Amino acid sequence: MTVSDRTSQLDKALRGLRALVLDGTFRDQARLSEVALSDRLGTSRTPLRQAMDRLVAEGLLQRIATGGCRVATFTENDIADAIELRGVIEGTAARIAAERGADPAMMAEASQVLDRIDRALADGAAMDFDVYVAANQRFHHLLANMGRSPLIAREVERISSLPLASPSAFLGGQELIPDFRASLIRAQQQHRALLEAIDNREGARAEALAREHARLAQENFDYVTRRKPTLAAHVPGLALVASS
Repeated sequence: MTVSDRTSQLDKALRGLRALVLDGTFRDQARLSEVALSDRLGTSRTPLRQAMDRLVAEGLLQRIATGGCRVATFTENDIADAIELRGVIEGTAARIAAERGADPAMMAEASQVLDRIDRALADGAAMDFDVYVAANQRFHHLLANMGRSPLIAREVERISSLPLASPSAFLGGQELIPDFRASLIRAQQQHRALLEAIDNREGARAEALAREHARLAQENFDYVTRRKPTLAAHVPGLALVASS
């Protein structure tokens, strides 16, 4: 097997396993069966174990003292802390980008990405949601990297992998969150203000805006968790949150 084949197998195992975990497929805290998972995902045991190691590092799986892994569970406070921490780290990324001077190519691309979001939102009820999701993910990736700090970029990626802490965590909630389009417009206004602060070398303002922007996820989480438990099927990761 070539290096490319091994990488492809790992990516397949990682995507498949993460999706199963976030969708709440494993609810009983039992030990995950490597044999059953390998058959289900269509991968060999080696890439599956590597994928499990990755999800342990991300906090989605826990090691069992007797061997193997089980799915982690989270409290509502855990999710609030993860969202707050993402805001802190993204805020640091934004401040450093402003103070050091952001990568010009990334700033130019970020502006183009926000133009795409504007166009996606312009059609009202017929908005191009797929374009919005992809552009939002790209903007946050650029934000994490434009300060030229690989360390901070890695930390943003790591905290964003936790359930419901990602910038895209609630973008599947069109039917769940009231005034959903209005919340997207508000988020886009924050995107614009944040990029402007970085461009103007206003580090403290950029940091504050990034932290405020992350708290939109907390508002959505607070709203969704007051609804029926069946909403877990619509928001990946919600099934991992223990009932209060």
